[in-house]
Amino acid sequence: MYTSHEDIGYDFEDDPKDKKTLKPHPDIDGGWAWVMVLSSFFVHILIMGSQMALGVLNVEWLEEFHQSRGLTAWVSSLSMGVTLIVGPFIGLFINTCGCRRTAIIGGLLNSLGWVLSAYAVNVYYLFITFGLAAGFGSGMAYLPAVVMVGRYFQKRRALAQGLSTTGTGFGTFLMTVLLKYLCAEYGWRNAMFIQGAVSLNLCVCGALMRPLSPGMDGDGPEGKAPHHVLPAHSTESIRSSGQLRDAEEKRGGPGTEDSSLGDAPAQACQEKAAHRKDMCAFRLLKTVSQLTMRVRKGFWDWYSGYFGTASLFTNRMFVAFIFWALFAYSSFVIPFIHLPEIVNLYNLSEQNDVFPLTSIIAIVHIFGKVVLGIVADLPCISVWNVFLMANFTLVLSIFILPLMHTYAGLAVICALIGFSSGYFSLMPVVTEDLVGIEHLANAYGIIICANGISALLGPPFAGDTDSIPDPGGSHMPRSK
Repeated sequence: MYTSHEDIGYDFEDDPKDKKTLKPHPDIDGGWAWVMVLSSFFVHILIMGSQMALGVLNVEWLEEFHQSRGLTAWVSSLSMGVTLIVGPFIGLFINTCGCRRTAIIGGLLNSLGWVLSAYAVNVYYLFITFGLAAGFGSGMAYLPAVVMVGRYFQKRRALAQGLSTTGTGFGTFLMTVLLKYLCAEYGWRNAMFIQGAVSLNLCVCGALMRPLSPGMDGDGPEGKAPHHVLPAHSTESIRSSGQLRDAEEKRGGPGTEDSSLGDAPAQACQEKAAHRKDMCAFRLLKTVSQLTMRVRKGFWDWYSGYFGTASLFTNRMFVAFIFWALFAYSSFVIPFIHLPEIVNLYNLSEQNDVFPLTSIIAIVHIFGKVVLGIVADLPCISVWNVFLMANFTLVLSIFILPLMHTYAGLAVICALIGFSSGYFSLMPVVTEDLVGIEHLANAYGIIICANGISALLGPPFAGDTDSIPDPGGSHMPRSK
């Protein structure tokens, strides 16, 4: 649809006679591609895992600032929402700077947000430093991690995305333990300071995001910036040769040989200094010109992708997919929010304390991503069939969940929710199938933005609508 040979990792042969022959890039589905999976895996641990573990800090903020639960909860909600909602704007950074630089800048900004939050004097301070700054930095590191895995894989794309996104599940456990330990030993302020240092590893993950081929990511000297911006070498050579000719004429003039012998070293030093100044000026001019052209081209690619003739919104299937994404993510978040209420309603707290139902969802969710990724990569199975069947199973499980009155029944439904929600790892794959790898950064930015809106609005709507049947058959309204 929108795909070109450069975007899927194929290059033309050097022989002009073989221009129709394509050779695969050696790193596609192997080599450095698995390093990209590892990098994306750690990005999910550091970003998504940390955000899922913010409940530990939320308790500390309640005790420190003595604000309402609702107002304090907006700190973590804002951070998670901003991470996803800024997706379309991160596409502009990727088009301009490339995935590598975008991820590194995001890691620095995320770390700065954590460190500044350690000096918070009230909840409103955390809205800025943690909700906006750290959240925006998380978004800048998260989207490139997903896009680069999509660029490096063709045959095993679903499995690669599944493996990389399992970092969310592992990160939830690891970061929860880490934050609990740090808060207990050093206090929440020092814990956030240390977590800021840990978040600098996002810069390492970003540095591993090597462009697949020159001109594709804008990270190399032969990136997206055009090569014909300024003929600096030819201009420099002309200027230097002109200076040499002037110097020779001055030296070679009649009657000046003897007088110029003593001044030769001084003239040579002056010529070298002037030549260095000219070289620095030309290099600076060339760099500014290339940077300007790169920013203009990146902005135009971003703008045309959303509003131009090649707009993503002219793709009706993609527009329908956006509307689906507006409701999809809430189906995964709702059980984590409302399961404690269901457990208390049916007096299952003792059994839930032994093995929490939310832990069942989280553990099975990890396996679901890997298994669904393997199945979706099978040549005889369409990734869309796997995606739609898992989506249908998840929605059905959400509807059945309030009808289960026993711990065993709830555990089975929670396992189904965890496994079927593994289809979220297929979202980059089906998005790429709709728009092509060239537009994946912009398109997936829109999708995760819709997911962010869904995550923010879904749970409150779910809590204000239907009632939950009690074991006796009557209906009890949900708490609001």
